[in-house]
Amino acid sequence: MRRLIASLAIVASSALIAAPVLAANPPPATASTSTPAAKGLWLLTDYPSQTVRAGETTSIHFKLQNMGLAPEPLALSVSGVPAGWKIDIMGSGQPVAAAMPAMNDNVSLQLRVDVPKEAKPGSHTVTVHAKGANQSIDLPVTLTIGEIAPAKLTIKSSLPALRGTPRSSFDYNLTVTNDSGKDLTVALTAQAPGNFQTTFTEGYGSNEISSIPIAAGQSKDIKIKVTPPREIKAGDYPVLVKVSAEGASAEQRVTLQISGQGKLSLTTKDGRLSGEATVGKNADYTLVVTNDGTAPLEDVEMSGSVPTNWKVEFNPKRIPSIAPGEKKEVQAVVTPADKAIAGDYVASFRAGARGDSANADFRITVTTSTMWGIVGVGIIAVALLVLLGFVARFGRR
Repeated sequence: MRRLIASLAIVASSALIAAPVLAANPPPATASTSTPAAKGLWLLTDYPSQTVRAGETTSIHFKLQNMGLAPEPLALSVSGVPAGWKIDIMGSGQPVAAAMPAMNDNVSLQLRVDVPKEAKPGSHTVTVHAKGANQSIDLPVTLTIGEIAPAKLTIKSSLPALRGTPRSSFDYNLTVTNDSGKDLTVALTAQAPGNFQTTFTEGYGSNEISSIPIAAGQSKDIKIKVTPPREIKAGDYPVLVKVSAEGASAEQRVTLQISGQGKLSLTTKDGRLSGEATVGKNADYTLVVTNDGTAPLEDVEMSGSVPTNWKVEFNPKRIPSIAPGEKKEVQAVVTPADKAIAGDYVASFRAGARGDSANADFRITVTTSTMWGIVGVGIIAVALLVLLGFVARFGRR
C-alpha cells in the first residue's frame, strides 16, 4: 500500500513540474486573433506646430495618405485662416483644390503661408481638410509668429581628393543641405587655380547650372567637374567650392592630386624633316625624341612606315626611359628599293611609349646611283664611236 501511495506521489509531482513547459509553448494564433491591417485616410506632417515670420512666406510640407481604400477625389481646403493671411495648398509647385492618392499610396502637398508684415505676435491654428464622397480627414496646424532661425547651409563631399593626370577630368559629388526654415535658391561658385575649368551639374544631370533651389530642411546632390590645363605640372591643387543664399554660406575644399604625364615629340637635330637617299643604298638620318611632359616615359619604341620594298631600321630600337625635359637621339637608317625611280617619297617615323606617342613625316628625295650614270655615259660614247665609224667607212663610197 505504501509503495502504491509513493508511486502516485511521484506521478503527481512529475505532472506539476511539466505544466509550465506546456504553458510556455502555446498553440499558434489563428487568423482571427492577428492584428488587422490599418485602413483609412491620413493627413500627415512632420511638424504640426511651426514658427512663421511676419512679412515672409513659409512652406509647410504634408502628405495625404490612403491605406487600403478605393481611390476617390478628395477636395482640399483650409479653415481658420487669420484675417490678412494668405494660405494656399500646393501640389508640384501649383495651387491645387483636390487630390486623389492611389490605394496604399500618398500625395505630397505643401501649405504656402504668406504672413502680412503687420501681423502681431501670437499663435494661430489653421485646419487642412480633405473631404470625399465616403471619407474625410482633418489636420490642424499651429502657426506661431516669432523669430525664424536664419538661413543655414551645409555642403559635404564623399570623396574630396581625387588622383589623375593632366588629361583627366575630375568629378566630385557634393551634397548641399538647406538647414533653414524656408526654401532657398542656392548659388554655386568655385575658386580654382588659373586656367582650370569648373562646371556644375545637378546630381546625374548633364545641364550646367549656377544655382539650385532647395526646399527647407532638404538636401540635393550636385556635381562639380574640374578640368586642369594640359601643361600643368605634377602636384596637389585645391579647389574651393562655395554655396550661398540670403546671407548664409558654406564651403568645401576638394583637391586634385595630379601625378604628371609624359609627352613625346619627334623631330630632327636641325628641325628639317627632309633628306636625300640613293637607290639601293643606306641613308642615315638623326632623329631627336623629347619628353616635353611632367613625368618620365618608359619603354619608348621606335617604328616607321616606308614605301613598298624599302627598309627602315632604328638604332636604338628601344629607349628604356626618357625623363621630363630630356632628349634622346636615334639613328634612322632608310634603304630605298633597288628599282626605285628617282623622285620624292614620304617615310613616317613614330615614337611610342606607355600613354603617349609622336609621329613625324619625313620627305626623302631619291636619286639614281652615280655608277649607273658613268655606265650610261660610256654606253653613249661607244654608240657615238660606232656611228662615226660607220659614217667614215660608208661615207667614202
